Amino acid sequence: MNRDLLRDRPRTRPDDRPRDVPGDRRRDLVRDLAAALAAALLVLVAVLVGTAIQRRDHSLFVAWPPVFAQWEPHVGPGTPAALTVAVAVLAYGPVLAARLPWRALLFTAWGTAMAWTFSLALVDGWQRGIASRLTTTNEYLTVIDRFHDIPATLRDFTHHILSHSPAPWPAHIAGHPPAATVTFVLLDRIGLGGGAWAGVWCITVGATAAAAVLVTVRVLAGEQLARRAAPFMVLAPAAVWMGTSADGYFAAVAAWSVAFLALAVTGHRPRTAGLAAGLLFGLTAYLSYGLTLFAVIAGAALLLGHRRLRPLPYVAAGLTVVPLVFTLLGFNWWEAYHLLITRYYEGVGGTRPYSYWVWANLACTALLVGPATAAGLRRAGTASARPEVRDLRDGLRTAAPEHRLALLVFAALLALLVADLSGMSKAETERIWLPFAMWLLPACVFLPRPRAWLAAQAVLALLLNHLLLTGW
Repeated sequence: MNRDLLRDRPRTRPDDRPRDVPGDRRRDLVRDLAAALAAALLVLVAVLVGTAIQRRDHSLFVAWPPVFAQWEPHVGPGTPAALTVAVAVLAYGPVLAARLPWRALLFTAWGTAMAWTFSLALVDGWQRGIASRLTTTNEYLTVIDRFHDIPATLRDFTHHILSHSPAPWPAHIAGHPPAATVTFVLLDRIGLGGGAWAGVWCITVGATAAAAVLVTVRVLAGEQLARRAAPFMVLAPAAVWMGTSADGYFAAVAAWSVAFLALAVTGHRPRTAGLAAGLLFGLTAYLSYGLTLFAVIAGAALLLGHRRLRPLPYVAAGLTVVPLVFTLLGFNWWEAYHLLITRYYEGVGGTRPYSYWVWANLACTALLVGPATAAGLRRAGTASARPEVRDLRDGLRTAAPEHRLALLVFAALLALLVADLSGMSKAETERIWLPFAMWLLPACVFLPRPRAWLAAQAVLALLLNHLLLTGW
C-alpha cells in the first residue's frame, strides 16, 4: 500500500469520530423544514390579520395584505416559458453551476435569470406585465415631459415633493432622489422611450444582480460556494417583482457596487474596481434614499477583504462623483430627504399602522426569498455560532468560507431589519427590499438536496405569479 496515501490521511482516535451522523442529518432536516414552516406561518398570519384590519378600517391600503396585489388566478403567454425555465434549472442547474467555466457561468446565470423574470412577467401578458407597468399614475414615465431641461428641473425638484406643493411629484418620483427618474429621461432621449423599453431595461439590468452577488461570494467566500449559490440566485421568487419594477434596476446597481468593492479589497485591480465601487454606490444613494443602508453590506465586504486600506482612496474618489454632479446641478439630497419624510407621514405612510407592518414586512420578505432561504438562514446562523478555533485566533481574514459567507448574508439581514424598524417602509417591501433580498439568497448554499429546495422556490414563484396580480 502507498505510504504517502496513509500519511496524508488525518489521524483520528475512535472517540473523535462523528457519531450518529444519520441522526444528525435527520434532525437538521427537521429544523430546516421547521424554519420554512415558520416563514410560511408568518405569511399566513400576516394575510389573516391584515385582511381583518383592512376590512375593519381600510388603513393598510393594499388589496391582498401583506403584498400590494389582488387575488386574480390567471395564466398567460409566459406560463409555458416559466414552467420550462423552472424545469430546466431543476434538471441541469446544479450540474452546470459546478462544471461551467466561471465566466460562462456568470453569463448563463444572467441569461437564465432574465428568462425566468421575463417569463413570469409575461404570465400577465406583454401590455399588463411589462409595457404598461412603469406608465401608471405614480410611476416615473408620467413625468418625462417635465424634464425637458434637466438642470432646471433638478434645481426645482425639492419644490414639488410635498403633496400640497404646486404640481407635486407623483409618489415614486417624490419618494426617490432624481437619478431614478433621470435614468428614464435619458432612455427617452436616446430613442428608448415608453413603457416597453423601460420595462425591458429594468428586467435586463436587474437580472445582472444575480451575477454581481455571485462575483462577490466568489472573491470573499470562495468559488465553490458561489457555484452552489448560482441556481438559487437564478430561480428566486424575487423575480416575480423584478419584472417589472425600477427597484430591480436599483438592486443591480447596488449589487455591483458591492461586487466591485469586494474585488478591490481582495486585490483584483484595486484602483479600477475601487473607483467603480465608489461611483456605483454614489449612484445607488441617488436612486433610492433607503439604499444608503447598503453601507452595512459594503462594510462586511470591507471586513472580509485582506487588502482593506489600499483601494479606499479610489473608492472615496468614485463616491464623490454622482453627489457632486447632482449638487452642482442644484439638487439638495438632505433637503429632499427631509421633505420626503414629511410627505410620507402626510400620506398613507402616516395612516398605515406600524404595529402591523413592522412584522408583516418580514412576511413580504419571506415571499421574496422563499422557503429555501428561511432554512438556509437557520443553517447559516448555526454555522456562524460555531466558529473554528482558527477563526477565533486569526480573525476574519482566515475564517472558513462558510463563516465568511454567513457574515455577508447577515450583514444584508441587518440592513433589512434597520430599514424595517425605521418605519419608512410600511408595505410594498416586496418591491422596495428587492436589493437587500438578493443578498439573503446565498444562504441557500448551506442546504443539502438543492434540487428539492429549488423546486420549492420555483413552486412558490409560480403560485404567486399565477394566483395574484401584483402591482409590479
